[in-house]
Amino acid sequence: MVTVPVRNLTLEEFLKLPETKPASEYINGEIIQKAMPQGKHSTMQGEFVTTINSTVKPQKIARAFPELRCTFGGRSIVPDVAVFSWNRIPVDEQGNIANVFNTYPDWTIEILCHEQSTTRPTKNILHCLNHGTSLGWLIDPEEYNVFIYPSHQQTMFLENPEDILPVPNLVGNLHLTLGELFNWLKL
Repeated sequence: MVTVPVRNLTLEEFLKLPETKPASEYINGEIIQKAMPQGKHSTMQGEFVTTINSTVKPQKIARAFPELRCTFGGRSIVPDVAVFSWNRIPVDEQGNIANVFNTYPDWTIEILCHEQSTTRPTKNILHCLNHGTSLGWLIDPEEYNVFIYPSHQQTMFLENPEDILPVPNLVGNLHLTLGELFNWLKL
């Protein structure tokens, strides 16, 4: 994670800047560049998007997006996976998915990169929860555990392979254990 020292930019000024790779986020007047995804992170992110979308997209219940910029509540963040209920996906005048999402995801998933601090992704999850998100996950692929942040409930910590990962109601038919989640990392 790189914090870019700049004069105090407004959110509107930040949104006019060119995108960076990896993405930069606007948090409390600072521009913070996300960590470069590595193998475990990229693998899990891709599997999540595929698994969630195969479960809920055909019935038009919800849709998962990787690395989608979400701007709301004075911040512009890029969750590793953002899941939106179908009726909350912004659309353009042609009825296509919009490029700009000025709203919170219904479910936010952050995946730690090697040696990344938990502070920034946790703050982003809490920001999402404070603005309407129903569930946040913080996954640590190095430690094989997941912190679950349900809205208005105590945080849960899962570390046993047989633990069933709670999902939001909108994807209630998605059943995944911690062991299945981390098996995605095996060849």
